[in-house]
Amino acid sequence: MRVISRKPLVEFWTKHEDAGEPLRAWFREAQQADWNSPDDLKKRYPSASIISRNRVVFNIKGNKYRLIVMINYDYKQLFIRFIGNHAEYDRIDATII
Repeated sequence: MRVISRKPLVEFWTKHEDAGEPLRAWFREAQQADWNSPDDLKKRYPSASIISRNRVVFNIKGNKYRLIVMINYDYKQLFIRFIGNHAEYDRIDATII
């Protein structure tokens, strides 16, 4: 998958050092992934939440943080939409971010 863009992840792990290694590992894996559907993604990440409008919520660092991405499976593109803790996640609408 082509991850667009890494910058929000870097900015987040710069502020939250404990998120650095889990986000780097997720990023490396996502780049190498070949997901053709939500079912493919769920095989690797069973705890990921598939929500409307091609959004997926990943639990990062033992569910301390939430990462929301939008995936275009046809073009193999993954767009970073949000990364934050649970309190920040609760203040947004994950389906439109």
